[in-house]
Amino acid sequence: VLAFVNAQKDQFRAQEIANLLWAMAKMVDNGQERTPQFKKALAALLPLVNAQKDQFSAQDIAILLWAMAKLVDNGQERTSELNKAVAALLPLVNAQKANFKPQGIANLLWAMAKLVDNGQDRTSELNKAVAALLPLVNAQKANFKPQGIANMLWAMAKLAVNGQEQTPGLNEAVAALLPLVNVQKDQFSTQGIATLLWAMANLMDNAQERTPELNEAVAALLPHVNAQKANFKPQEIANLLWATAKLGELVELNVATSTFESLVYRISENLQFSQQEISMSLWGVMVCCARLALDSNANKSNVFEKHMDDLFTRLENTSPDNKEEQSVITMAASWLGSTCPVIPHYQTNISKTQADFRDQLQLSIPSLKIEEEKSLNSLPPVDLLLPDHNMVIEVQGPSHYVGGDFKTRKGSTLLKIALLQKAGFEVIEIPANQLLNKDLMKPYIDQIKTRVSIPPQGHGSVSLKRGWAGTAYVTAEEHSEEQTSPAKRKKTNSQ
Repeated sequence: VLAFVNAQKDQFRAQEIANLLWAMAKMVDNGQERTPQFKKALAALLPLVNAQKDQFSAQDIAILLWAMAKLVDNGQERTSELNKAVAALLPLVNAQKANFKPQGIANLLWAMAKLVDNGQDRTSELNKAVAALLPLVNAQKANFKPQGIANMLWAMAKLAVNGQEQTPGLNEAVAALLPLVNVQKDQFSTQGIATLLWAMANLMDNAQERTPELNEAVAALLPHVNAQKANFKPQEIANLLWATAKLGELVELNVATSTFESLVYRISENLQFSQQEISMSLWGVMVCCARLALDSNANKSNVFEKHMDDLFTRLENTSPDNKEEQSVITMAASWLGSTCPVIPHYQTNISKTQADFRDQLQLSIPSLKIEEEKSLNSLPPVDLLLPDHNMVIEVQGPSHYVGGDFKTRKGSTLLKIALLQKAGFEVIEIPANQLLNKDLMKPYIDQIKTRVSIPPQGHGSVSLKRGWAGTAYVTAEEHSEEQTSPAKRKKTNSQ
């Protein structure tokens, strides 16, 4: 059949061009090899997209952009012909926005996100196409099927990861979709469940506001992980472990551990995990171990640590050039007390709040030795180190909290604290919104004065077990009554 495409290319009408490209994309997605004949047929069809662009219906446009995105995602080179075909189609999205059906809207948003993820420039035409589609999500929300809901939330998260601004249109589209997750929770496939949790974790990691609807959507999906635990594929397992860990204290500890218990045994079934999937899974398991270590009431099971060791062994024999994977290997080596096979390079960034607090602390205690942005045990740099006291001070900006709420710590924040404690440092966390002026800083500086006059207690962290994290979350007005006896304050529940 492919041989006839080139021979008869001048005879094809708009709908036939769309159907042919859709069929070829589907073939590749199902494992069809891109033979010379396949490549010739594709090269014959792509110029026809531009030539007949005025003839395409809304359905054709959605099918064509989906096909281009699927081809690129399966390794098709982004040739000039393909780029021209995409460029010809993008303005048509805005022009025909009133004619798209729910499946077309979902396919188009998925296609845009996938193209951007594979190197497509975010041109003004692409931005306009996305902006044209987003209001349609709210308008047609009653008509979306489970797969469409999952694809659209994935698309919005992927666009956000790749630099899409949190526009009102995007926020409204997310807000329209989230209640549908709860309503249709029993109908999502394993892929849909994994996609949705991955999407929600990424949206919140990219400054999406933490709303009750988002909390409810996460809570609605997590029980389905356990119910379908035997059916998840390796990529889905990795995405679920990563997402559950990323959401940190948004997911109650007992729910997080039961979710992990449902999934980690599958890792040891000799499933074929890619290097990236092993890295994501390892990071997720580390966060779970960190949460258990930081909770004084938790049962300290070594089951997860055994899985961490297994995953680390599978990853340490590779030579990752990816900075994220290098960082994961380093943290795992530190946790397990193994030799670190890589030396990561970290970028440092000193916020104004951190610099102001350091200056006030130094003014208040002139003899205090303070080091800044220092990497301990090859771990990511700490904000401030008091080397004579084995004490670390972390000034936690909004990026350390789920939805930037200054209460609910992310998995990455919890992991860093646990690793520093495990390495023998006392960790003091102070949310940056508590350090906006000298008056707010004073109670923290006074308590650090008290702490540095007491000899270090070895491992563990006063910050988490005897009041530091708690004092970090109280308001400036409450501090006056705390000053006389800071050690009496219990850790506040930040979930």
